[in-house]
Amino acid sequence: MFALAAAAALASCNKQEKAAAAAENVAAAEAAATANVVLPPAITASKTYRCKDNSLVYIDWLADNLSANFRAGQTDTPVQLKAAAAGEPMIAEGYSLKGDATAASITLTLPGKGTETCKA
Repeated sequence: MFALAAAAALASCNKQEKAAAAAENVAAAEAAATANVVLPPAITASKTYRCKDNSLVYIDWLADNLSANFRAGQTDTPVQLKAAAAGEPMIAEGYSLKGDATAASITLTLPGKGTETCKA
């Protein structure tokens, strides 16, 4: 009887070790998967611009100097514009933005509206 109880205790201990090892494997796999996650760039400047047609646009300039978020209205969902390289226009489907956070004016192309110059 004692031998049977000891064997049962050893068997349950082995199951606990296997469960702990499996949990460690899952945690290691999750850590490896999140190690490659790249966070979005921080906003370095948020500016409001007045365009030639007297409309206002809102640009959030991002720290990577390759992208910006454009909004036609303060509460609109932003459209992310990206450049292939620093100094090139930032684009998205139908949109184009030339300028940077330090410039006094930008050149903006919007879908269906053409190109305008806008001042900060």
